[in-house]
Amino acid sequence: MPTIGIILGSTRPNRVGDQVARWVLDHAARRTDAAFELLDLRDHPLPHLDEPMPPSLGQYQNEHTRHWAETIAAYDGFVIVTPEYNHGVPGVLKNALDYLYAEWNNKALGLVSYGVAGGARSAEQLRLIAAELQMADVRQQVTLSLHTDFENYSVFKPGDHNLQALNTMLDQVIAWTSALAPLRTAPAAAN
Repeated sequence: MPTIGIILGSTRPNRVGDQVARWVLDHAARRTDAAFELLDLRDHPLPHLDEPMPPSLGQYQNEHTRHWAETIAAYDGFVIVTPEYNHGVPGVLKNALDYLYAEWNNKALGLVSYGVAGGARSAEQLRLIAAELQMADVRQQVTLSLHTDFENYSVFKPGDHNLQALNTMLDQVIAWTSALAPLRTAPAAAN
């Protein structure tokens, strides 16, 4: 059974992303076709990228990088829960993605975004980043508006209409995760 990591892409104090990530995990955990685990970036503090060699070489020199690489390598696919900051990806999330390369390759990616405009611009930037990391981002995404899915912009109260998008996105992530499995198990020289 594939294991999917749900990455919480915000570490800000008073963030609302933990409510969104918990909602994703609660619904995903009811499924029997994959195992889901929450990966909170607060639990994986990384300084600004401080590796002397490019991540694509896989020559990680810092213990925090090696620990992060082991963590990410253990998952078959991902769902990223991301806010939109200044029309873009949170810096902490971009940094976490930039630290590694091969550990992201040939893994499916689903996106759950939130913000004034549903976090759509952050999600679109993540699609560009995913392409460079050789991740397969699925079409369906969940976009949550701070105006309609949050009470007072701080208490997450998603409408039921979001469940269909969430379930479709999870279906796609699991299907693509399974389809990409042969590529993840192929010898490194073939990739």
